[in-house]
Amino acid sequence: MALSYKTRRRLSLLILVIGLPLYIVVAVNLVDLIERPSVLVELAIYLGLGFLWIVPLRSVFRGIGQADPDQPPEK
Repeated sequence: MALSYKTRRRLSLLILVIGLPLYIVVAVNLVDLIERPSVLVELAIYLGLGFLWIVPLRSVFRGIGQADPDQPPEK
């Protein structure tokens, strides 16, 4: 089932406003479980976790910045 443009737009806003801050808190706590790794290892972990959240949500964010394709063209 494909989501409409309006639904994807609302869902992406919800993900960015609520989901992403929660994900950041979880990622920081996850890295905190490991005893202070070196700066490069910590950077690699944060970069990996930064890209990891995008993978399952890529279809929601694709095309959101463009005009609504369902809207009739203006005259």
